Amino acid sequence: MTICRVRANNAEARISAMRANGWKPETVASVTRSAAPTVVEADTNETGTNLEDLAGDQIAQLIMARFKGHGLTRLVEALLKAQGYTTYLSPEGADGGADILAGAGPLGFGRPRLCVEVKSETSAIDRSTVDKLIGAVTKFGADEGLFVSWSGFRTTVPKELASSFFRVRLWSQKELLEALYAHYDALDDDIKAELPLKRIWTVVVQEQE
Repeated sequence: MTICRVRANNAEARISAMRANGWKPETVASVTRSAAPTVVEADTNETGTNLEDLAGDQIAQLIMARFKGHGLTRLVEALLKAQGYTTYLSPEGADGGADILAGAGPLGFGRPRLCVEVKSETSAIDRSTVDKLIGAVTKFGADEGLFVSWSGFRTTVPKELASSFFRVRLWSQKELLEALYAHYDALDDDIKAELPLKRIWTVVVQEQE
């Protein structure tokens, strides 16, 4: 007899929308629709240069709708596999300091060996949290660490980690999306089904043309 309120990932609004729609499943269009008005209005001015921003906003919304929490870890693992790594994905819950272990080659015994931490929460990550990953790199016998934070890092963190440049990399939303664009074609079909994307070409309008 427990009463709770689910707040994460805009759950209340999404469930209300499904109820109003006869409990039909969410579609890609329904998840990404709220990103469209702002950019489309801007596109009606002159050049249409905001189409890239519109696409990025919609993709980010879809990722947060379908890969929230441990799901974002699955997406990062899929991107590492697409780059040729063999991975170990920690079960959801306490991970002992690493969400993903990744090694090069078909058995994962090659180098580099990565220790990966993934955070999907809305607050920026501080230095002490990144330091835990650096400690996990030693604990697991890895060569380097990769910290993926959807909400980014506190502004002082990159400067403070200059001494660890050859041991750790930081990915915010921007770097994660860049990796997604670069390796999308090599992702497995299940991930593509959850995150359906299409590459397009468009004319670049020069300001002084």
